[in-house]
Amino acid sequence: MNDYHLNHLKELESESIYVLREVAAQFENPCILFSGGKDSIVVVHLALKAFYPSSVPFTLLHVDTGHNFQEALDYRDQLVSKHGLRLLVASVQEAIDKGLVREEKGYTASRNALQTVPLLEAIEKNKFDCAIGGARRDEEKARAKERFFSHRDEFGQWDPKNQRPELWNIFNGRKHLGEHFRVFPISNWTEMDVWQYIYQEQIEMPSLYFSHKRKVFERDGVWYAASEFIQNKPDEVVEERIVRFRTVGDITCTGAVFSEAATLEDIIQEVAASRTTERGTRADDKRSEAAMEDRKKAGYF
Repeated sequence: MNDYHLNHLKELESESIYVLREVAAQFENPCILFSGGKDSIVVVHLALKAFYPSSVPFTLLHVDTGHNFQEALDYRDQLVSKHGLRLLVASVQEAIDKGLVREEKGYTASRNALQTVPLLEAIEKNKFDCAIGGARRDEEKARAKERFFSHRDEFGQWDPKNQRPELWNIFNGRKHLGEHFRVFPISNWTEMDVWQYIYQEQIEMPSLYFSHKRKVFERDGVWYAASEFIQNKPDEVVEERIVRFRTVGDITCTGAVFSEAATLEDIIQEVAASRTTERGTRADDKRSEAAMEDRKKAGYF
């Protein structure tokens, strides 16, 4: 008898593919929320495997803040072209121009939280009944409360105290007209799992994740990329350092780490030895103790 054994990455992959196929079975018009970050890249890779040799039956939805890293945008366009995916872009700038949101001013101005309005508008306009995200439970305590299938009301809001129970692997996607679900296929993965899987599958990644020279400056313990979108204080000195990014978000709230990790093997070793959390460089999570949960309740990713 053959000894058929799944390692932990194969078990996680199998679970995630099962979730994605459940989405295709239960919903009429799902989309994948794509940021160009490692988690959404892994979700797209899993979707390609889940439905192979057919094409991915989901639209990619990217909320463009207008303050993105150019490397992430270039990667997005190359991925879409390579696999013949459908891409829909929702624009924060358009929401500002329409007067739907007000842009922050000052040194700490960021468009990160403004993404919620164009996101919900795109979901409603395109009648998406399920938005698949790359959030993981180990990232942040508010994300740890999410179920695989997470209900959103007709206003796109999330109530963490009123979620449907998930019994074993039985998912309940029933909803009323106007409501939708957020689904998180890699919810059980850790940052290390993601990088080990990327290494195992040899998934091409944006150059942002690997060490490179970049002009950065320090503010409140976070090293930001120098950018025309960030107003520097008089005492902030821009200098060139060897850095990389552990997360990829809006450039105004995403910090870099000093790193010599130039390969996937280097990144895995660095993550294993790290004593700081993955989102420890994200200024958007530092605004308050419940910053992420407050944003998610309003309809954020």
